[in-house]
Amino acid sequence: MSPTRATVSPEGAAPAAASGGPLLALNNVEVIYEDVILVLRGLSLAVPEGKIVALLGSNGAGKSTSLKAVSGLLPSEHGEVTDGSVTFQGQDITRMDAAERVKLGMSLCMEGRHVFEHLTIAENLVAGAYTRKDTASDLELVYEFFPKLADMRSRIAGYLSGGEQQMLAIGRALMARPKLLMLDEPSLGLAPLLVQEIFGYIKRLNVEQGLTVLVIEQNARRALEVADHGYIMEQGRIVLEGPAKDLAENPDVKEFYLGLGEEGSRKSYRDVKHYKRRKRWL
Repeated sequence: MSPTRATVSPEGAAPAAASGGPLLALNNVEVIYEDVILVLRGLSLAVPEGKIVALLGSNGAGKSTSLKAVSGLLPSEHGEVTDGSVTFQGQDITRMDAAERVKLGMSLCMEGRHVFEHLTIAENLVAGAYTRKDTASDLELVYEFFPKLADMRSRIAGYLSGGEQQMLAIGRALMARPKLLMLDEPSLGLAPLLVQEIFGYIKRLNVEQGLTVLVIEQNARRALEVADHGYIMEQGRIVLEGPAKDLAENPDVKEFYLGLGEEGSRKSYRDVKHYKRRKRWL
């Protein structure tokens, strides 16, 4: 079964989740950088509590800008939400400071990991709990999920491999006891086996801890394997959305994001170059 087209209403409201609405919702959000560059063009999406939602798209689609709008980091890059709203647990946080959003229960793992390279693993993790005092139980939880970090807790983070640094970045985000974990390109620069391992951890956190996750990814295959629901962005807008399993079976998604064209079909370079003209959702 093919997924439905984007279910954004004419007014741009995000689709409502069951029982009390979604944990996070972006409603018809517009983002402009430097008062000139329009990046998000009426973006609406919803993240239900206890689910994994994947936001997919090619480079330049606006995925990372979407996360910055949610996490409050746009002002640091001269960006601004100029229309629409961002709500968390029903509260409008569109203009809220980034630090206040963390206190509400939002944690972000930025693209490129950004661990504190001169600190040990243990010190990095404690730094992630700066809003709280009692961290012992949270450290144990992180070490339980990431045994490699427990074995290397005294090692300087700058000497870790890419996969180990990604585990550390996720572990550090967990130290804030988030209600929503946001991940920006967690597979970036990692070998396929490590990507599989990282997404396995993400799924475990969701299943065993009930953690709500919004993951931004170019690796559509891995993201859709663990997600409950998916959105696909093109040029700052949502163009497709639906259950992750349905998106993974959609022929357009297979061709343009999973690299799986129809069996036996051969595409010329010209076909590939002009693929956007053939997308049925545009």
